[in-house]
Amino acid sequence: MTKIAVLGAGSWGTALANTMAINDVDVQIWSHRADQVEEINQQHTNEKYLPGAQLSPKLQAAADMTTAVKGADLVLVVVPTKAIRTVGEQLAAVLTSLNQQVILAHATKGLEQGTHLRISEMLREVVPAERYSALTVVSGPSHAEDVIKGDLTAVSIGATDKAAAGVLQAALANQHFRPYTNQDLLGSELGGALKNIIALGSGMLIGLGYGVNAQAALLTRGLVEMREVGQKMGAQPETFLGLAGIGDLIVTGMSPNSRNFRAGRALGQGQQLEQVQAEMGMVIEGVNTVKAVYEYSQANHLDLPITTALYRVLYEGADIEKQITSLMTRPLKAED
Repeated sequence: MTKIAVLGAGSWGTALANTMAINDVDVQIWSHRADQVEEINQQHTNEKYLPGAQLSPKLQAAADMTTAVKGADLVLVVVPTKAIRTVGEQLAAVLTSLNQQVILAHATKGLEQGTHLRISEMLREVVPAERYSALTVVSGPSHAEDVIKGDLTAVSIGATDKAAAGVLQAALANQHFRPYTNQDLLGSELGGALKNIIALGSGMLIGLGYGVNAQAALLTRGLVEMREVGQKMGAQPETFLGLAGIGDLIVTGMSPNSRNFRAGRALGQGQQLEQVQAEMGMVIEGVNTVKAVYEYSQANHLDLPITTALYRVLYEGADIEKQITSLMTRPLKAED
């Protein structure tokens, strides 16, 4: 029987682990917070991240990473981008002490600031190659709040190793949750990270009082920017037309369950970024990704007008309305 360890008990990590538990998979979730571990084990809830949700009593949590990882065939890392290196280093030490090799998977959507590295690249830098047999990523349109309620969800598992992707696919699949696989790890990761940028912009439009015409225009042109960055980095263009691309972009860019959308909406309503981040209490991945992608575009001479406009608003204090006007009055061109 396959054993899976999920590292990170936020909303998405908990939702994925709970899906596996419902499927009778031997799964254990790790959290560095002892009180959260006790709550999951005793109350079968995770109120901070999934308020009102009842978890499967089969889902067990551990505060000791060694306990969670020992004997696992696959380790799924689901922590914010800024915590990837720290958790990855801990995992490397645990796997080394156990003399254990695993399939290494993640479900984090972001890019590292400064280095512009994807999550799998960060994990490769901190986890020795002999400690994992393959790398995979879960991406696609999937809000944890809906998954935990049993809403119909389809995701994509990207991996160059079909068998490794199949292990995670089998663990997650049920009548409410349908995972597909693809062999474009790079594109799957980029789709999950880049759509957060566009979701911020979509939320800003709604916060400012614009309607669905504006949203549709932004999402469509945003997909063009996502594809351009992806192609520059070596991803397959068709990946951005699938669940990891346009699918994730639609749900993140239009749903109030998306923290990036909600953050953008609050900014459009006049709140300051620091206030928005403090009130949400969760990492807004798109804010950091805007900076990372803007820096990448400048270094690689990519024309990303939406990303640039958002960077100016978030990091240079530019007026949102003026940036929108600037986008709408750019030199006319053919659609690409």
